[in-house]
Amino acid sequence: MTDALGPAACLRAEADIAPYAVDWRGVYRGTPVAVLRPADTAEVSTALRRCAELGLAVVPAGGRTSLCGAVVPAADGPPSVVLSLERMNRLRAVDALDNSLVAEAGCTVEAVQDAAAEAGRFFPLHFGAQGSAMIGGALSTNAGGIRTLRYGNARDLVLGLEVVLPDGRVLDDLRRVRKDNSGYALRHLFMGAEGTLGVITAASLKLFPPLVVRETALVAVRSPHEALRLLARCQASGTELVAFELIGRECIEITLRHGQNIRQPMELAAPWYCLVEAGAAHAALPVRAALEAALMAALEAGEAEDVVICESEAQRRNLWDIRETFPTCSRMEAPGLPTDTAVPVSAIPAFLDAAAALIKAKWPEGRMVALGHMGDGNIHLSLQAPPGTTHAEWAARGAGFEERIGEIAVELGGSFSAEHGIGVSKRGAMAALKDPVALALMQAIKRTLDPAGMMNPGKVLP
Repeated sequence: MTDALGPAACLRAEADIAPYAVDWRGVYRGTPVAVLRPADTAEVSTALRRCAELGLAVVPAGGRTSLCGAVVPAADGPPSVVLSLERMNRLRAVDALDNSLVAEAGCTVEAVQDAAAEAGRFFPLHFGAQGSAMIGGALSTNAGGIRTLRYGNARDLVLGLEVVLPDGRVLDDLRRVRKDNSGYALRHLFMGAEGTLGVITAASLKLFPPLVVRETALVAVRSPHEALRLLARCQASGTELVAFELIGRECIEITLRHGQNIRQPMELAAPWYCLVEAGAAHAALPVRAALEAALMAALEAGEAEDVVICESEAQRRNLWDIRETFPTCSRMEAPGLPTDTAVPVSAIPAFLDAAAALIKAKWPEGRMVALGHMGDGNIHLSLQAPPGTTHAEWAARGAGFEERIGEIAVELGGSFSAEHGIGVSKRGAMAALKDPVALALMQAIKRTLDPAGMMNPGKVLP
């Protein structure tokens, strides 16, 4: 392989490949025989063709921030190479008039945001790992984040893709048109596939006018039922919502204990809080007035206990730091068993009530810690261990927790995986909870595009 790609693109030394042999959470490990780092699409094509000839499986990787074990070789799988897109980090085109941008898969999400801003535009995909997560990985997992309420998930921001297929052929579908009825929308096969069907090498992405006005508030509520009423009130009032997050009090308390330079935004007297942000692309729009009117009406109706509206960017940043640094702070607090589910927005209170009842009945020694994107139904719920419990002990004691929470979500018309993907960790749920017809169709697509089963084996499909 070195002769085809060059020494800089083929790592073989143990120390060089070690970072690619473990996932971000340190849960999944698998050592590749080599790490390939192609510099362009032609080299990706060569790499996949040579791997097919040599019978080597290919594990595509970007920023390697996956939470489900998708970016390391399966421990019991065939000999594999990790194919890292990190050197493919060029912006091929930015067109402000067309409101589009073409980025290679190794560009970080943050780099795409910055490039859009330099062109006077806005790329809305936003989540905690955006500084290291890469576009290829974000699309391969169909990442979500805090602005899905307004702009949709990653797949909703894509106009076209360039993909290298398992046999080395290149699918060039980077057109930037908004309407195309010329057959199947093939790009959607590869978004959410986690590298099991091919390697995304570039994407045409949608841009938007920048948000020149942002108003942010933290609202204390007694329950998720009140949070749901508050969301409905804000939407009915014409408030131009960008994000609507639900945060349990425990999450704020944990972040205050372990976060750096985090300030307590209000008295934490209520059990739940809503982080609400509205925004507009024109300064003349009455964003603050609409948000204030909706929140004051909620207070008067008894749907909210307290409200803080940010008066500065520093206050706004502090609120979002609480939300976005919680996952890291949570791991510093105690071991947890995290989940990633989605239900219809109207079913969020029922979902949380059912989860709380399950924990009380099965794991009373644990603590339910929950927050998430209430505006799109995606709740991240974790079973927190008692102090002094090791991760291994808690994983053994909490066996079956993630599966049962997934079952509750599906029973309520939702999904056991909202935005983190399937990887290794949710393959059992795929087998047990996915519609059998849908699963059979996915397996048929896999056999068609990857008949040898060498693209990221052991991931996604059972």
